[in-house]
Amino acid sequence: MAWAWYSPVTPATQTFVLLHPGYSTRRIAAELKAAGVIRSTTAFILWHRLHQKHSLKAGEYLFEKTATSIEIHNRLVRGDVYVHTVVIPEGFNMFEVAQAIQNAGLGSSEDFLRIARSQTGLIADLAPEATTLEGYLFPNTYEFTRTQTLEEIAAAMVKQFRQVAREIGLTADVQKTVTLASIIEKETAAPDERPLVAGVYSNRLAKNMPLQADPSVIYAELLQGAYTGALHHEDMQFRSAYNTYAHAGLPPGPIGNPGKVSLEAAMHPADTQYLYFVSDGNSHHRFARSLEEHNRNVAAYRKAVAGR
Repeated sequence: MAWAWYSPVTPATQTFVLLHPGYSTRRIAAELKAAGVIRSTTAFILWHRLHQKHSLKAGEYLFEKTATSIEIHNRLVRGDVYVHTVVIPEGFNMFEVAQAIQNAGLGSSEDFLRIARSQTGLIADLAPEATTLEGYLFPNTYEFTRTQTLEEIAAAMVKQFRQVAREIGLTADVQKTVTLASIIEKETAAPDERPLVAGVYSNRLAKNMPLQADPSVIYAELLQGAYTGALHHEDMQFRSAYNTYAHAGLPPGPIGNPGKVSLEAAMHPADTQYLYFVSDGNSHHRFARSLEEHNRNVAAYRKAVAGR
């Protein structure tokens, strides 16, 4: 028996073992033996009985180094579980978040989307108008385990949104602010431009002018499974309440999940007379007060692109 405790085992390859909550010691030992990381289920069970004051933690474990049965037991006592890192960049929409979850091996994108579309109770007190969790799956780098449910993963992202909302004082008009911030996030990657973009859209909203935000058209098509990967002139007539070319005002909800800077820009737009902006071809934008000025900027952009 002592030989089985102290004799080390080297896994044949990187080996993952998932131990679900509620597994008995016998079941845990059987899973470890089947994975080839301990020599004897009997020896493992006996060692645990001799050390019953320490419980074995559920979770996913990675075994890749030579270890004795006692060392394996100690790892399970510590709960030294394997974590999956999930990076959610600013601006990711719920479809992209769902794919990131699937890519990390934490569940199917379809199942996560069902949760994102149904678990609005997670944010109902702050945004009672929300029909999905779009906008509230806060961008961040997360570490999740495979014993966490998809509901718990979504809740962790919403919890992070709540924390940031408290930090920046976002308590009123939450749905409208997040919706505007999600468009700002998609329109510019330059943090210093975001208050200006917010100012443009605030001015257009005040004048009841359509926002004419291309990302809203993309999102409208994504919702209906019609996006082909590029926008064309005819797409600006796409029938959807999210199409801000066809409808004045904000879309019904966020078109992505904005970060802190975009949320702050939506809360505090720049005081400006700008009504238009277009890319300068260099990761920034040219802003204009009149359509005539905007058209000159558009022509300059097209010339810059053609000259490359």
